Amino acid sequence: YDYYKYHPMEEWMAQMVMDYPDVVTIVDYGQTYEKRTISLLKIGLESEKRKKAIWMDCGIHAREWIAPAFCQYFVKQILQSYKTDTKIETMMRNMDFYVTPVLNIDGYMYSWKDNTTRLWRKNRSPGPSGDCYGTDLNRNFDANWGIGISFNCSSNIYCGSQPVSEPEAQAVTYFVGSRKDDILCFLTIHSYGQLLLVPYGHPNFTAPNYNELMEVGLAAATAIWNVHKKNYTVGASPDVLPNSGSSRDWARMQGIPYTYTFELRDKGEFAFELPEDQIQPTCEEAYGGALHIITYAHDKTFSGAAVTAAASFWSVLLAAGVARVNLMSS
Repeated sequence: YDYYKYHPMEEWMAQMVMDYPDVVTIVDYGQTYEKRTISLLKIGLESEKRKKAIWMDCGIHAREWIAPAFCQYFVKQILQSYKTDTKIETMMRNMDFYVTPVLNIDGYMYSWKDNTTRLWRKNRSPGPSGDCYGTDLNRNFDANWGIGISFNCSSNIYCGSQPVSEPEAQAVTYFVGSRKDDILCFLTIHSYGQLLLVPYGHPNFTAPNYNELMEVGLAAATAIWNVHKKNYTVGASPDVLPNSGSSRDWARMQGIPYTYTFELRDKGEFAFELPEDQIQPTCEEAYGGALHIITYAHDKTFSGAAVTAAASFWSVLLAAGVARVNLMSS
């Protein structure tokens, strides 16, 4: 994967189906404002039982190019390993993986247009007055609206005219909402900041399983650290940047127990323009963190017992003393 040329995701997704036809299918589940098809890869082994599921989306913010790269890396890793890794095979037998490599396709393609559009964040729908463009899709979900949003269409965090006004948010809301009883884990991938964020973004609300989310998140951060010694801060968004209307918060409000936002590298040196030589190591470490969360959710569901080892990482990571980052990336 490189940044020098645009990667048509539909071609890559079709190639994954060709390479792994027994376990991969493409599911179209919506359209963008500019009428591009929103698709995901459904990955899993056949089972006679009703399966649980894992959700992962990348590219909800156009300029965060490392995120779609990670979704591709994640898909390739599980597909290349399930025949030899019994744990991955078991999880693919018990769960389907729904992976959307680019959710905000219009914005993502616009960010490739030229240097003046490289840092575009939002989608491409016109504002109410017609003289500004784009809604921040991660402020457009129906989740505790009221803080960390803007009603000014020119703002990077413009939340839209009303909750779920945007077709991209509508697509996720319908697809995930209609399967919410089966989805164990909702992971949305962003950059930057090296953060693992748990619900909720609004300081007046706390997730009912907040302590467990923190324990699992801290253990995931340790898994990330173990790969390339990069420190990820774990916490709720109000500790970093209060916000509302995020897909993560909406998913938790639907009853999906394990919902996390990943903010990948770096901590601001290169920000959204992460150098290409950091793509692979970023994906490698994030894969370790994501796999820990997914494995925890799977094992708790299918073994009937909680994985308790995560709690021991509390003091380790809290003692690291990493400075909190305050940026508008989540």
